[in-house]
Amino acid sequence: MRNFIISTDSTVDLPKAFIEENQIAIHPLNYIVDEVEYGVELEEIKPEDFYQNMKEGKMPTTCASNPDYISKMMTDQAKRGFDVLHISFSSALSSSYNNAAISANIVMDEVEGSKIVVVDSLSATVGQALMVFCAVEKKKQGESLEEIADWLVKNRKHFVHHFIVDDLHHLVRGGRLKKSSAVIGTALQIKPILHVNDLGELEPLAKIRGRKKALRTLVESIGDNMREQTMPAVFISHADCYEDATWVAGQINELYGIETVPIVDITPTIGAHTGAGCIVISYFGEKR
Repeated sequence: MRNFIISTDSTVDLPKAFIEENQIAIHPLNYIVDEVEYGVELEEIKPEDFYQNMKEGKMPTTCASNPDYISKMMTDQAKRGFDVLHISFSSALSSSYNNAAISANIVMDEVEGSKIVVVDSLSATVGQALMVFCAVEKKKQGESLEEIADWLVKNRKHFVHHFIVDDLHHLVRGGRLKKSSAVIGTALQIKPILHVNDLGELEPLAKIRGRKKALRTLVESIGDNMREQTMPAVFISHADCYEDATWVAGQINELYGIETVPIVDITPTIGAHTGAGCIVISYFGEKR
């Protein structure tokens, strides 16, 4: 069995140390602020500075993964004798899955004996991160690329990710909410709880009045939905609201006796569409 590399898109929210330790290859989805492009292998903006820019009215834009970059990366991996398992950002939210799938087919035609499998995570941020984490753990246990890919496809609709946003107008910019709804919701202090559905699309679950109540509802949504598992149970990411994220982690521990993995920042590519104040929780559940 050939050795294989696990790769994913930069929309994943994992600790940098975990990515480096497990040699996870990253396909960058860059972001643009004040006409300057940032991202993996380019100059980065610190998360707190990125969100401060947004608070000051600077509206960043984002890019899908670059097919040329992906092809070069996959070609290099294949020529070095590695197969590749790529876990992509949701195809419902970006063209990055298609870019990776097309590149994989081209490289496999050009490099004899190479095998590249691209799995659509139907996820983002810590939902995507949890899938990558599972893949890494299964690789350590000796499972093959094909076995891991089959398991991910079979179970991807059990990777739950629920989240809240603080500023509804960022959802309007992304086409996820009508402007009139954002105006009314802001006036009434409505904090919607959203999730990524079985198609990998953003979808509202509930409308909660007040942020603290929304955070509490986010925690309570875990309820009986979580599956028994040996992996760390809940992943948490946040957009410049670490205090709220630690409160959520503490409540999860208090209510369910669950230890969380380290809390991570939401990548700017995702944060550009959520704004500061977004909190995401992800776990392996009975249903999304």
